[in-house]
Order: sequence, then structure tokens, then C-alpha cells
Amino acid sequence: MRILVTGGVGYLGSVLSLHLLLSGHQVRVFDNLMYGGRSLLGMVGQDGFEFVRGDVRDVSTVRAVLQSINSVVHLAAIVGDPACAKQPDLARAVNLQASLALIEAAREAGVERFVFASTCSNYGQMADTSILATEDHELRPVSLYAETKVAVEHKLLNFPLDPLVVTVLRFATLYGLSPRMRFDLTVNEFTKEMLVHRKLVVYGEQFWRPYVHVRDAARAITTVLAAPREAVAGQVFNVGATEENYRKLDLVEMVRKRVGEADVQFVHKEEDPRDYRVSFERIRDRLGFTITQRVKDGVNEIADAIEAGIFDDLENPMYYNVKSS
Repeated sequence: MRILVTGGVGYLGSVLSLHLLLSGHQVRVFDNLMYGGRSLLGMVGQDGFEFVRGDVRDVSTVRAVLQSINSVVHLAAIVGDPACAKQPDLARAVNLQASLALIEAAREAGVERFVFASTCSNYGQMADTSILATEDHELRPVSLYAETKVAVEHKLLNFPLDPLVVTVLRFATLYGLSPRMRFDLTVNEFTKEMLVHRKLVVYGEQFWRPYVHVRDAARAITTVLAAPREAVAGQVFNVGATEENYRKLDLVEMVRKRVGEADVQFVHKEEDPRDYRVSFERIRDRLGFTITQRVKDGVNEIADAIEAGIFDDLENPMYYNVKSS
């Protein structure tokens, strides 16, 4: 395939782009290098790889990068609740308006497949977390990030876009090592804080989230791209594994087993904007996708990398979408 990956230099995008390239696809990465371009170094110069620097809001550039493309994987976004809250106008412009324009441009360019990266955060605050949220569950976004994702999903799933085949992937919270490393994702953050600083403050330890390794998230995208059109056209898939729903309290205990004791302060909250447990049976049953990594594996690899001295300055802003003070 000739695949365009928007945001292909990012945390998930850099893992996905290299995976696609090594699988024999032609990959065109489109990214504005907001967080630098070091994650491209493993791909530059390889056969089948092309990089275009640009802004997904630039319609003329978008139309140009879509030329000769079979499939689009749209990852480019202002990612996460803190980043969107910090720059709400930019978040709406990139995550919503530019995404809608990209969809139309892809259809007009004759692109065959369009994979949209969405989020399990769309389920928001579930009324009853004893029930697992399937893809048909009510969406209750409680953040600007999720609101923009839901709005784009609505466009993709409720309006005719023939002949474009669209698929929505709602990812669990990502973790694990990536060429564009992040230490502001929950599993990565907890491991770093408890290992390096030997202390951690946890807010709302009783609330649920699902988690998926970044390499498994990339594998899910390649699984969708390789699936028959009729299996993925107009479909939504949660990406993760049902057994990987955890409370923050559970994560702390997993990290403790790897790194030892740390001073963990739990700040109990009666309400939290997000509290959801998710079912991932559809992607397993229909596409045969199963995970290869569990959270404990991610904790081990992150701790191993930190202990090996791979990261020079763990507080460098390059490792964070939004650096807390």
C-alpha cells in the first residue's frame, strides 16, 4: 500500500510508520514536527519512505500529500486533555476542523481507506462501571479532546463518503517505549516517578481506565489496513484487551512489584471526569486481533530503559505534551 500517516512523527505515529515501512509498504509521513524530528532517524533513507513537513490545517499542502495515496491513517492531533485545555482554539482547529477537511480531501483524491484514531475517553464518566462499554455504548465526552474526537466520528459514520472506506479506532490509554517518548502517560509516568523520585501523587485511585501498549496499538492499525474492506467499512473498534482495564491503584501495585517501595500519596476524589471500563471483544472476534504486551510488561521495559541510562534528562519538555510545573 501507499500509506499517508498524519502525525507520523508522534508517540504512536513513529512506531506505526516504522512498522508499516518494515512490512513493505510505502509510507509518507506528514507532520509539523511540533516535538522535533528525532523519531524519524530510523526511517530516513529507507526505501519507500517519504517525509513531508507541514500543517494539517493547510488545505493546499494536505491536497498535495494525498496524491498517489491508497490509505490514510489520521493520527495528527493536539493529543490529550491537558494539551487541549491549554490551547482550546488550536485543539478545535486541528482536531476537528482540519480533520473534517482532510476527510473530504481524501475522498476527492480517490483514497480507498481512511483510519481515524479516536479514544476510549469518548465513553467519559460511565454511570455503572460494572458494565463494560462496547462500541455501541453511549458516548459521554467530558473533555474538549474527546468532544472533538466524537464530532469527527459522527462525520465519518453518519454521512456518505463513498467510495472511501472509513474505520474508527478508539484506543485505550497508551503506554510503552516509543522513538518519540512520553512520560506524561499514566503507566509511563507512574513508573518514572516511583523509580526515579521514589514518590508519586495519585488522584482518583479508584477510577477505571483501559490500557494498551503503543506497539499493539500500531499492530491494530496494520490489522485494519490488511482486513477485507467489508470487515472494516463503517466500523468502530475499541483497541486494547478487556483484561487490561485497571484502576490507578492497580497500576501502583504493579509498578511497586518492579521498582520497590515508594512514597505514594492517594488523593481520593468522589468524582472524576473519566471513569470507564471497556470491552475489546469486537476487534478480537471480527479481526482476530489480540495484544502481545500487558501493562506489567510495559512497566518492566520502561524501568529497564531508565535504569540503563537511555534517557539523559527525564524532565526534558520533549518527553511531555504538556509539562506540569
